Amino acid sequence: MYLEHFGLQAFPFSITPSTQFFFSSETSQEALNTLLIAVSMGEGFMKITGEVGTGKTMLCRKLLGALGEEYAVGYIFNPYLEPLALFIELAAELGLPRPVPEGMTQHEILNALTRRVLELNDSGKRVVICLDEAQAMPIETLEALRLLTNLETESRKLLQVIIFGQPELDERLNHPSVRQLRQRITFHYHLKPLSHSEFSYYVQHRLAAAGYRRGQLFTPLALWMLRRKSRCVPRLINVLANKAMMSAYGKGSRLVGLKEVVHAADDTDSVLGARPKRTASRLLGALVLAGVAVVAAWAYRS
Repeated sequence: MYLEHFGLQAFPFSITPSTQFFFSSETSQEALNTLLIAVSMGEGFMKITGEVGTGKTMLCRKLLGALGEEYAVGYIFNPYLEPLALFIELAAELGLPRPVPEGMTQHEILNALTRRVLELNDSGKRVVICLDEAQAMPIETLEALRLLTNLETESRKLLQVIIFGQPELDERLNHPSVRQLRQRITFHYHLKPLSHSEFSYYVQHRLAAAGYRRGQLFTPLALWMLRRKSRCVPRLINVLANKAMMSAYGKGSRLVGLKEVVHAADDTDSVLGARPKRTASRLLGALVLAGVAVVAAWAYRS
């Protein structure tokens, strides 16, 4: 009923990172281009950082979808693993059978993983490993990850690793025990929130990708408040816009106004934690007073 009410084919502001909704902002497109170039050049180790909600996982999935059949890809979405467990997961991602024989040591699994990478390279496949949420990796696992960067010939790396993480990842990489790994990072890019000029295009893009073909869905004041409250962070835009649309749907309205966005912000902890809470009534009262002042000034001049 929600989709039919707004004339949609899909939920436009779902926080699930579907590449159908990938938005080519300046920062995300530059990061994607950087990764594609680095991968094509055979660089061994790359890093993408960004604050929560800036689109790291979306970028990762877009990259994986952009790589052709000549690539064998492994994707670990939760690398909070001990070194042995990480190597087991990587081996499975690259096609080695599961379960791993009981009693295999880390060294034995690493050797099996090495042989598998060599097999893939001999068959014409280039191997790329993507690790999401890498700021959660234990230090000893980050240290063990360096062993994978040793897989190389005289001319190129046999395995390329891309890690995605929040800024805390840089703090972990500054740990003395992983300094060798940090030195091997050849490409790094930091994702930023959308610019103010990109914000409206982002909202329109998400709606269009979801099949919206009607007129303006958000009023100008609603968009202004959505931009202000979300701070142009894509995930926050999605959360607030979705809540505001649900509120409008509950009222039977096909237009999302200022009040719905303010209520959505007041109901979202990540927004309240960033700025002091302001209730809808206070904000609307301030706008009414401002409107009265404008009318009075106009009347005085006339």
